[in-house]
Amino acid sequence: MTSKKPAIHNKRRNKIRIHHEGVHPLILGGTVLLAIAIILIKFLGNHPMTYIVLCSLAVIYGIMVNFFRCPIRMYLGPTVNSVVAPADGKIVVVEEVEEDEYFHDKRIMVSIFMSLWNVHANWIPCDGTIMKVEHHDGNFRAAYLPKASTENERSTIVIRTQSGQDILVRQIAGAVARRIVTYAEPNTECYIDEHLGFIKFGSRVDVYLPLGTEILVEMGQSTVGDETLIAKLKG
Repeated sequence: MTSKKPAIHNKRRNKIRIHHEGVHPLILGGTVLLAIAIILIKFLGNHPMTYIVLCSLAVIYGIMVNFFRCPIRMYLGPTVNSVVAPADGKIVVVEEVEEDEYFHDKRIMVSIFMSLWNVHANWIPCDGTIMKVEHHDGNFRAAYLPKASTENERSTIVIRTQSGQDILVRQIAGAVARRIVTYAEPNTECYIDEHLGFIKFGSRVDVYLPLGTEILVEMGQSTVGDETLIAKLKG
């Protein structure tokens, strides 16, 4: 591949903004909350219930802002043969499994569970070319359960690295999440630092790696999307 990496590196690292997936909900929600607050102040004055409701509305709005926050990040390490965490969260699986959807052989699966409080933007984990993007309808089990990887609603993205190795990334909806957004498109180049997609509310991202890959994370470890190096591929 000869294309240059997008100029996201020119942006300030870890600057916080609202993800565009949340702009309309926040604008609409904020407008409704503001209208309710004005009505309460007008009709209830200094009544204690006014302050209780106003505080509740402020908390709800704060949760929405927190959920849709999207830090601008850039991976500062070498990208060749590097696999970077595609999501913020906690490592809940590191094991050798049989992957039956695309590879039909054994792979090392690294799974990251995202709680309601994590950033829910997802990042491309490695430089390469998008070989496949496919959405699957399914259940909405708790995302941390093993069966969620194959039975829940999910999107599958396969990336072929510059060295010819295939990496499968799976965005998985959880018990609360009801919408998976995937930006990757087949037959296009992709790079670390680019957004892979967004999962609305609690969810999980699985990464399937070739056997022999050096895994650099362990169970229970916290990850930072587009910053934590989770594995090094064989040269």
